[in-house]
Amino acid sequence: MIKIAPSILSASLLDLKNEVISVDQAGVEYIHIDIMDGHYVPNITFGSNIVKQLRSITKKTLDVHLMISPVYKFIEEFIHAGADIISFHPEADPEPGKVINLIQKLNCKVGIAIHPKVQVVDVLKYLHLIDIVVVMTVVPGFGGQKFIYDQIKKIALLNEIKHNKKLMFEIEIDGGINKETAKICKEKGANVLVAGSYIYGSSKNEYKKLIESLR
Repeated sequence: MIKIAPSILSASLLDLKNEVISVDQAGVEYIHIDIMDGHYVPNITFGSNIVKQLRSITKKTLDVHLMISPVYKFIEEFIHAGADIISFHPEADPEPGKVINLIQKLNCKVGIAIHPKVQVVDVLKYLHLIDIVVVMTVVPGFGGQKFIYDQIKKIALLNEIKHNKKLMFEIEIDGGINKETAKICKEKGANVLVAGSYIYGSSKNEYKKLIESLR
């Protein structure tokens, strides 16, 4: 099953409640929330307060992508705010294993996000511990970037490792997803697609059609 995760980074912040309700009603599985702190990436977006607000208006999975450094000390507040999945960049914290343990201890799903400059071999030791791997197909930090095609090989490699080692993690693709790039990612083994401007760049009455086009 292909799961669609609209990124609120591309939604209208002045109309965020209705933007999230609209994609919820259009049948998405996840709501993707990009958290940036101006340290790991050169931009600042939301904090745990946005997760808490969205939790009150949707029962869909809140897929929180932490682009922050350090990571560990902020985990509890995001989980208490209502995150269902927390993905983070291992190189952004001095003790990624400790971060994974804490997320699991608090009964939240845990993910590893792979920056375009990070290789799959660099995260191999975490793959048996996690629920989801986020392959970044843009440089994290800004919405609306173009898909980086040379990251596709990571999807295929992760899918091969997953099946050879009988692991259970989902493969999520984040960045530059549209109808064409979604098709390539699915063919290589991805099953969760983060889409921002492809969905939110259109009017609300188009959301359902655009979401289905990604499947």
